[in-house]
Amino acid sequence: MIVILFRLLILLAIIFIFYTFYSYIKSPGRKLKLANESKAFYFYDDPDNTKQNFLITYKGVLFEGEKYLGTTENAFEVVNINVSARQPGQLKGIEREDIYFLEKEILIRYPYATIEWKYPLNRLFIHSPKKESDHPS
Repeated sequence: MIVILFRLLILLAIIFIFYTFYSYIKSPGRKLKLANESKAFYFYDDPDNTKQNFLITYKGVLFEGEKYLGTTENAFEVVNINVSARQPGQLKGIEREDIYFLEKEILIRYPYATIEWKYPLNRLFIHSPKKESDHPS
């Protein structure tokens, strides 16, 4: 009887170890960290929880978006999103086209939202780079 109980406990321990390993592999936080280290794109969000911010990693930079609920014609939806960089010092190499790509990805998930980019990201929209034709000869 004790041998059967011991075997059952070993089996339960093995199942628990496999479940823990599976949970670790499927963890979205781990996927976000790996994507950030490999400078890939990853969108981490819980669309059902409007109070939880979403995180985006792109080109090694971590962006955070604050969602705000509001009304549309037919329902309550996320209508305003404020996006900022977690560490603005890592923004080197981010271009205007990258911001447009991120905006497109956010609007795919939240089509009714208006996106406001926080400093220093909003400076890309205000100050356009000068073209060579703008320089006096």
